[in-house]
Amino acid sequence: MPASLSGQLVVAISSRALFDFEAENEVFEAGDDHAYMALQQQRLDEPAPPGVAFSLVEKLLAFNAGGAPQVEVVVLSRNDPISGMRVFRSAKHYGLPIERGVFTRGASPWRYLKPLSAQLFLSTNEADVRQALGAGVAAARVMPLAARASAAHPKELRIAFDGDAVLFSDEAEQVFQRDGLAAFREHELQRAHQPLQAGPFKAVLEALHRLQQPHANGMKVRTALVTARSAPAHERAIRTLMDWQIEVDEAMFLGGLAKGEFLREFEPDFFFDDQVGHITSAAAHVPAGHVAMGRA
Repeated sequence: MPASLSGQLVVAISSRALFDFEAENEVFEAGDDHAYMALQQQRLDEPAPPGVAFSLVEKLLAFNAGGAPQVEVVVLSRNDPISGMRVFRSAKHYGLPIERGVFTRGASPWRYLKPLSAQLFLSTNEADVRQALGAGVAAARVMPLAARASAAHPKELRIAFDGDAVLFSDEAEQVFQRDGLAAFREHELQRAHQPLQAGPFKAVLEALHRLQQPHANGMKVRTALVTARSAPAHERAIRTLMDWQIEVDEAMFLGGLAKGEFLREFEPDFFFDDQVGHITSAAAHVPAGHVAMGRA
């Protein structure tokens, strides 16, 4: 019987999102592929420093300890196979049980998301993220220079989500962009009892909701909705989550306030938002990824 990842939360992640390869990437961006490969080969025995999404991956994999596997992390990278050796060695150095990887040496790797049954793809490459989202997979462009996660909650995976165009569809967001704030509020007030359609990250939130069940090893999940919505538009968002039978632990209706300082206090291992302005505000304080859904 072939191996199966059925029933698990499958996260695909690029090597540069998992580890800090910024120094090596400068060589790659200079256009010298062979020099980049040679540098990675020289550093095979040198563990790469943790990257922006390292804490997220470390805590997700911790849910597998002492029980049936619930999370699978696969490296899905434009890196070459030699660089892939360093990725696996670095993972082993930090005790990350990552066994699967696909390395495409510059070619777009997103097409492998379907055979992996991946529900989430994290990459520093915007084109790959957009292609993944277009294929129906939740994806975010990791900000490689974002702040690293706090070490204050070693047994608690903390993830924060924007609402519209992330957890929910961009239906209401389109009204705001086209007709302004007053029209958006009226639109949402009239539809307060009508659940929003699912956005690309609903399946991820559902998977995290399943992980919220008690675990023998003490791992917990804490989630937050961090949205620019404010009253009265808050009600439709809450009722949508109620209709999905999914709970979040915290909800912040900020009415357009900058999200960064609120996220600093929540201390997530990762934050997902579809607007670059919010990601820029967040990345100064926490790990963040842009859900590149067609507009900045």
